[in-house]
Amino acid sequence: MALDKNQIAQRIAREVRDGMYVNLGIGIPTLVANYIPDGVNVVLQSENGLLGIGPFPFEGEEDPDLINAGKQTITTVPGSAFFDSALSFGMIRAGKVDLTILGAMEVADNGDIANWKIPGKMVKGMGGAMDLVASAKNIIVAMQHVNPKGESKLLPACTLPITGVRCVKKIVTELAVLEVTPNDGFRLIERAPGVSVDEIKQKTIGRLIVEGDVPEMKF
Repeated sequence: MALDKNQIAQRIAREVRDGMYVNLGIGIPTLVANYIPDGVNVVLQSENGLLGIGPFPFEGEEDPDLINAGKQTITTVPGSAFFDSALSFGMIRAGKVDLTILGAMEVADNGDIANWKIPGKMVKGMGGAMDLVASAKNIIVAMQHVNPKGESKLLPACTLPITGVRCVKKIVTELAVLEVTPNDGFRLIERAPGVSVDEIKQKTIGRLIVEGDVPEMKF
């Protein structure tokens, strides 16, 4: 059974450690705020100028003045702080962000990421992606394993304009959790419940390391 977007976010939330400053990118990564484990105290940062993002608001409780970088309404937590985007990017460029969670269109098996432009299509722009991938200490990608045509998005080399080189450390898709090794490609760590290793192999064009029995994700 392939994971839905919320399950991808829930699995990524387990990678968050107490005391981290974490930036959540647009798309699936924003959902991670809803799944931070109890007892884990982190500060979620949005590059439009906020430290201390909380879970998404319940319907009817939205504040239109409180938004994340993807223009979604959000909540804050006690101690949150607001500031301009210049200060926000100063934090990012100074390496103050411990973990960045981003979406991606493609990831190469050496850790390259393409997530800001599809030639010939209108997109919103790169936003803070290039600053984040250049400065973050750790990058986890939340993405779909294949595109709408069923073609792998985990590749030997990115075909789309690259956002950052050799920067991705881990990937969570609807099918699997994969680690990017320094020299040997993707290492399969976990598989979605009911998804076979063979299916993951078929849908991964980049180099894939499979060692022993690969456990299923637990929810």
